[in-house]
Amino acid sequence: MASSLMLPLGSVSGNSLSANHLAVSNVRVQGLIVRCSSCKIRKCTKGLNLVTRRDVMGLIFGVPSILLNLPDANGAGLPPEEKPKLCDDACEKELENVPMVTTESGLQYKDIKVGGGPSPPIGFQVAANYVAMIPSGQIFDSSLEKGQLYIFRVGSGQVIKGLDEGILSMKVGGKRRLYIPGPLAFPKGLTSAPGRPRVAPSSPVIFDVSLEYVPGLEDEE
Repeated sequence: MASSLMLPLGSVSGNSLSANHLAVSNVRVQGLIVRCSSCKIRKCTKGLNLVTRRDVMGLIFGVPSILLNLPDANGAGLPPEEKPKLCDDACEKELENVPMVTTESGLQYKDIKVGGGPSPPIGFQVAANYVAMIPSGQIFDSSLEKGQLYIFRVGSGQVIKGLDEGILSMKVGGKRRLYIPGPLAFPKGLTSAPGRPRVAPSSPVIFDVSLEYVPGLEDEE
């Protein structure tokens, strides 16, 4: 299906054998004459010939529009966009050998890196990065994608229970993977969105978290 964006004849001109069929045309694009055998020329109500934007792209890059319209040509073979992570492939390998800690609430975690700074007291603000995933590894939220630290008051119910508990026992500079059970996650769930999977109500989630600093709290090293 051709793009609805059209370029007027003032930008592109051509002579065609047929109005709505493939034809051999000489098309002028910014002073260059390009021979194209697959341009669709259309007539507007005022009598001006219009060429689809997709046709012009084909002329500029040397790809006929008939190929640009093929389903397999749209992004075929391209890898999915890599989203930023707190734990890369090497980190994942190392994490396999890190012991799992389970708390009384059912929260589980593995320390990717133990920080050297202080732990945040209840009620203090903390600045952290996080990558939130469903158990399959699909990311549904991330401060890295937003490009800014997430600042909240820890232990005050401003975030889900599992994240609150998990950060309270971290130290500044540390990185941790939290395995948050359903009762400590999202009671109402989260709806899906473009590029974001659905989180079912009270389903387990995984958070990779790095505690960057605690505003106002001096390093106790």
